[in-house]
Amino acid sequence: MIHQFRNNGFDIILDVNSAAVHLVDEVTADIVRLLDDGHTDYAPGDLTDGQLIKRITDQMADKAKPEEIREVLEELDTLVAQGRLFSGDPYESLIPHVMANKTVVKALCLNVAHDCNLACKYCFAEEGEYHGRRGIMSAEVGKKALDFLVRASGGRRNLEVDFFGGEPLLAFDSIREIVAYGRELEKRHDKVFRFTMTTNGVLLRPEVEEFCDREISNVVLSLDGRKEINDAMRPFRDGTGSYDYIVPKLVSMAKSRGDKQYYIRGTFTHENLDFVEDILHFYDLGFRSMSIEPVVTDDPRYAITEEDVPGIKSQYDRLVREMKSKKEKGDPFTFFHFMIDLEGGPCVYKRMSGCGAGTEYLAVTPWGELYPCHQFVGQEEFLMGDVDRGITHPEVGEQFRSVNLYTKPSCRECFARFYCGGGCAANAYNSTGKLDGDYEIGCELEKKRVECAIALKAFGSEES
Repeated sequence: MIHQFRNNGFDIILDVNSAAVHLVDEVTADIVRLLDDGHTDYAPGDLTDGQLIKRITDQMADKAKPEEIREVLEELDTLVAQGRLFSGDPYESLIPHVMANKTVVKALCLNVAHDCNLACKYCFAEEGEYHGRRGIMSAEVGKKALDFLVRASGGRRNLEVDFFGGEPLLAFDSIREIVAYGRELEKRHDKVFRFTMTTNGVLLRPEVEEFCDREISNVVLSLDGRKEINDAMRPFRDGTGSYDYIVPKLVSMAKSRGDKQYYIRGTFTHENLDFVEDILHFYDLGFRSMSIEPVVTDDPRYAITEEDVPGIKSQYDRLVREMKSKKEKGDPFTFFHFMIDLEGGPCVYKRMSGCGAGTEYLAVTPWGELYPCHQFVGQEEFLMGDVDRGITHPEVGEQFRSVNLYTKPSCRECFARFYCGGGCAANAYNSTGKLDGDYEIGCELEKKRVECAIALKAFGSEES
């Protein structure tokens, strides 16, 4: 399978199975389009066959000379021989092995606070309540969660724990104790914990900064962009805007990170479809690691509609240009969804098994309940167990394990499948009622992001 597209004036070909990317001229793009029309099973030597050359030459007579066409076909045939064009799928046959492989839990999302000091309009967690009561995770429950992770991770050494909410810094005292306990477990069980955190910044202060810089590998800082956008979407509970209060704290946190990871992370809605302006606002504030994602909500005031999609795609194209321009000026920034490895390609296991929710990754409530991920918390049909008894409903995890790129018909035919991994199970379930359903707007936007990410990387390769 190949995928051809045009981005910011460049013709690009992705060989889906090998992940090879080719920047080509217009003639080559047209020839490959003819070759791909109903026939993709090419073997070395096929593209230099006399009859095929004559057919392509006749079809391209008004666009290129015969010798140019022959030369292009010879180059393409070399790529076929190298397995970098019209390559076969080596992964589908591995699915039985992937399904038979019993994975271990390697990551936990600790919902340390089912409470929040903001009242974000689009919040999927209902201002931190997650379909239930408010609560703060005690250090004791958090320690039990780490004990569970050590047991459930088997021989895996590197483990990840994300502090999430609501607003996790409402549980800062618990977080400190949990991290200290994790450091003890590292020595006792030869494990390495990577702690991460997502915060709205309201409770950031020097003591928290110092702790995060010492113990937290990646800090995600929530801000929706320009003051008027952020204050409309992310007010305090009394309705006042949060921008002026939190921005100095977020800027200070980002500066203090040094060479440690952070992201400024926003959400765009139907109300701010010009979200590149918000990304550029991040840039002007001094942030250089960014993410801004489309809202997923059933609230008609904010939900992304099908009519919004073309404009959003244009925004992603504009973002490519802005990122390219900033890089050329010597002050680049990164955008989370555009980070693709063109040399190593997507991880083979992730190509097939997706995000790992319910199998490798679980969420823990303040009371120690286990769910497949933070977006399923509070939905009783997805309760998997608790930190005391472990997984008591393995059948829930099996539902997630049974979904992969080759069980979803739309994924089988999608060029982005090996980068997307099948998408978010929660978004699929919430929009269709099925774990293997398709959140179609999300799919469209993800495909566009993959194209832009490939284009941005390919442009950089061409420059070098």
